[in-house]
Amino acid sequence: MAAHNRRMSGKKGAQVGSGGQRRRGLEGKGPTPPAEMRKGHAKQRAAQAKARRAAGRQAPRGRGGKSPSELVVGRNPVVEALRGGVPASTLYVQQFIDNDERVREALQLAAERGGINLMEAPRPELDRMTNGLNHQGLVLQVPPYEYAHPEDLANAAYDEGEDPLIVALDGVTDPRNLGAVVRSVSAFGGHGVVVPERRAAGMTAGAWKTSAGTAARTPVARATNLTRALEAYKKAGIVVVGLAADGEVEVGELEALEGPVVIVVGSEGKGLSRLVGETCDFRVRIPMPGGAESLNAGVAAGVVLYEAARRRG
Repeated sequence: MAAHNRRMSGKKGAQVGSGGQRRRGLEGKGPTPPAEMRKGHAKQRAAQAKARRAAGRQAPRGRGGKSPSELVVGRNPVVEALRGGVPASTLYVQQFIDNDERVREALQLAAERGGINLMEAPRPELDRMTNGLNHQGLVLQVPPYEYAHPEDLANAAYDEGEDPLIVALDGVTDPRNLGAVVRSVSAFGGHGVVVPERRAAGMTAGAWKTSAGTAARTPVARATNLTRALEAYKKAGIVVVGLAADGEVEVGELEALEGPVVIVVGSEGKGLSRLVGETCDFRVRIPMPGGAESLNAGVAAGVVLYEAARRRG
């Protein structure tokens, strides 16, 4: 009997009490990560070197200038930015990260998009990059936005044989409002948006996301001084129309919308600044029989752009 027990113990295979360790050892470990995420792989080394070079380069200023690069931080914000088509140069992923569903989706979206470097970094490095924000192991770098010059918008319209239809924003500081205006300009055949350089929303990841992808084809120009930019438009024969609650003309009666026009929209709370308001050829009101005191910039611009598109046929 003792010999029989010895023969059984000498057999190959899982033993009683092994807990199925051999079976678990043979189970799959999920999809193979991209080459850029595999430690020691040539593609990972190349991606890391490229990202370091990109981070150290100073982007040259164009006619309208460039914004600084931006970081989107955290698992949900990164996934939402990638879903929304926000342009990105590098996706930083923490070493030994807990590979949950959001991390896998972020990696998949970045790989499908193409042109996004995948770079693995230790947690202290991500902490340093984000100034200690709760990045949850994911950081997305958004490259600088290249702004147009205000006159470029009008010139592009004339090159297409069309009268310029442009929206300028005065004192609008919420990037989501800027994104909504960009979306409306695109929907109604406008030629671009002008924002001031200071104290105004810029083309951040939030603005890109709210634009629902239209920012890729609708230029945003940045003006050093909005009043001077509007005066230059007037000298070029473009009518400047400002939206104001106490405007003298109702939007539906404004024939100027049929020709070259710049529509100036102020902030929901303060409206147009004094100098900008004085520069406008017309101050126009949107009738609101429901009794609302004001509309946000995205909605107000959409109403006037619709009327302009209707008049232009």
